Amino acid sequence: MSANLRGLRDDPYRLLAELDSRLRAMRSDAAAGTGPVWQGLAFRQGERWLVTPKDDVREVIPPPRVTRVPNAKPWLAGVANVRGSLLTLVDLGLLGGGDGSAGGRTARVLVLNSDQMPAGFLVDEVAGYRQFTAAEQAPADLAPGDVMAPYVLGGFVREGRSWQVLSLHKLAQSETLRRAGW
Repeated sequence: MSANLRGLRDDPYRLLAELDSRLRAMRSDAAAGTGPVWQGLAFRQGERWLVTPKDDVREVIPPPRVTRVPNAKPWLAGVANVRGSLLTLVDLGLLGGGDGSAGGRTARVLVLNSDQMPAGFLVDEVAGYRQFTAAEQAPADLAPGDVMAPYVLGGFVREGRSWQVLSLHKLAQSETLRRAGW
């Protein structure tokens, strides 16, 4: 708790009013796009660290049991029943032209936040939410010919590590995913 809030510890009403005022200011900054930080969900695929806008992901789940789809592209892991709904699973590593998800105990599925497209993206590890400042923004560090380039919105650099911002919504709406079955 900051020093000026500590002084309000014995006056709960003024403490709540001050917290409410600060929260309202942060919300208006975020709505105007002038907030001091950008927040996204960080994850790893192979050696690549990425972050996706927090609104792109509805939930993070352990990899469910998958049923393969005959004649589908190799990166289409299959479909799964998740709480009574059919979810299409995409192996982000194979889609990106690399090795598939390692499938170890850290593997997770990022469930797309969309009612129209029930899709999940299999990744090697989820590292939680990360906040980045404008000072950390940098051009995305992409290799020539990177097949994921059309879905990368930009990047950040923190402590020498490059974080690419991947739009799962752009990826889900791509022609590539629409042609998964042929």
